[in-house]
Amino acid sequence: MFIVTRISPLSDEHSSRLAGIGLMLLAVFVFSCGDAIGKLIVSTYSVGQLLWLRACAALLLLAPMIWRNKEHFAKLERPRLQFVRVVLSTTEVASFFLATVYLPLADVVTYYLACPIFVTALSAIALREQVGWRRWSAILVGFAGVLIALAPSVQSFSWPGLIALCGSLSFAGLMLITRQLRRTPDVVIVTSQFVGTFLLGAVLAPIGWVTPTPRSLLLFVAAGMISVCALLCVSRSLKLAPASAVVPYQYSQIFWAVIFGFVVFGDVPSLATLAGAAIITAAGLYIFLRERKLGREEPAVGTPG
Repeated sequence: MFIVTRISPLSDEHSSRLAGIGLMLLAVFVFSCGDAIGKLIVSTYSVGQLLWLRACAALLLLAPMIWRNKEHFAKLERPRLQFVRVVLSTTEVASFFLATVYLPLADVVTYYLACPIFVTALSAIALREQVGWRRWSAILVGFAGVLIALAPSVQSFSWPGLIALCGSLSFAGLMLITRQLRRTPDVVIVTSQFVGTFLLGAVLAPIGWVTPTPRSLLLFVAAGMISVCALLCVSRSLKLAPASAVVPYQYSQIFWAVIFGFVVFGDVPSLATLAGAAIITAAGLYIFLRERKLGREEPAVGTPG
């Protein structure tokens, strides 16, 4: 006697959603590992050297995918906008790692938590999208969270803090442009980001070059491979589940930033930083849920760094 089990479409959808959430959580963890490795590297080597060697490792790993999809690179959607996106993504990554030289990892990530808030504000200004009073209120609350996170330390108002804020704004612009380039294949989006950091790194790396030890070289390679794997996890996550189901889990990055900051670097986040991060997260989640209710889901484009 055979028992035939029929799997309903609802069951398949539920499994896909869970898999997508799991991959997003994995991606955030992997990105956080890469951020911690990057901060470890820039304590000895220059940011330019990190950008260049990290990009070299990433592009080597991506080479087979680039070859298989070479026709997509010959027909770029909106080339000028693609160029602006590469400039913003390169600025964002360089700013993130430069800021980690001087600030705790959790402090830098707190700036980046405000990115969805910046995206909504820039959407109203640059794209003339309608933003109601509820979301403007959430934007103001989010900015208040940024100020709370900034307030406790004089160092936060110095140029390292401004660099982190510049990186967060660049990341917001990156997300905004990615929204306009939805037809661009993932492999093109990911590759272009590493090409940008490769070029900037090639210019900056010779300045203060330090020959890597074999152990450090492994860290550079690991940083590049981790970034590629995390971006691919994000891409697969969005194919398995709606953005509305997985994007909120990107906020778990602050948890890992606090853990890695304490375990690896001995950084203890201040209560003001944690309070600011909580307020920013709450405001960002409200904005996201409001976007979802209005039928305008935000695409996830990975996490900073």
